[in-house]
Amino acid sequence: MGLISDDIAIVVDNVSVHFNMSSEKLNSFKEYFIKLIKRQLFFKKFVALENINLEIKKGDIFGIVGLNGSGKSTLLKVISGILKPTFGRVQVFGSISPLIELGAGFNMELTARENIFLNGAVLGYSKKFINEKFEDIVAFSEMRNFLDVPMKNFSSGMVARVAFSIATVVKPDILIVDEILSVGDFRFQKKCNERIKSMMDSGTTVILVSHQLSQIERVCSSVLWLEKGHVKMVGETDKVCYLYKNS
Repeated sequence: MGLISDDIAIVVDNVSVHFNMSSEKLNSFKEYFIKLIKRQLFFKKFVALENINLEIKKGDIFGIVGLNGSGKSTLLKVISGILKPTFGRVQVFGSISPLIELGAGFNMELTARENIFLNGAVLGYSKKFINEKFEDIVAFSEMRNFLDVPMKNFSSGMVARVAFSIATVVKPDILIVDEILSVGDFRFQKKCNERIKSMMDSGTTVILVSHQLSQIERVCSSVLWLEKGHVKMVGETDKVCYLYKNS
């Protein structure tokens, strides 16, 4: 790939992701271990993504559509750095905040207070920075009364509240959203969507995956259509969504 212009936020360069999957059902770890020792364990290759090439411009609201199993979430994880591609590379120009599997980096034995600092460190924030932003995080999450409760006692919605508040405490250059957020109750979801919209309006590059095509059509400037791990089409939102709906 040649020189990259200054208006590019993300380059996905010939990316493929392959997984090895067991070709037979195993009922226990003991059975797995015995077959492994006897060299009787066989795998079949599953291609999650194949030869994906993509450029996303700074400030774009970029949508990704496709049926379940098409590779949408896998591509987001590769762009976010959560998953390493089997082949190819991804270049990201700017800070990135992935709203994927909210709370995945938490230690559930620790309290919410401790996890704010832990998850902040995972996202690359210093302890000093988290100290400065701590009140903002707590206020947005509305979890002040539960700060010193171990997170293993939290509901999934409570965990997601804390995770979302940490991930969006600063405006990143690039925001990745996997599916429409279902964080907490309706009122809190509205607050989350308003925060995301403010990021969109202020120039943050956004990558959005959603099965709600109406939202993709409403907010995205361009769209990628994935089908069985391959690029089916990429281009203007109206054209891609029309063909996707009528495929």
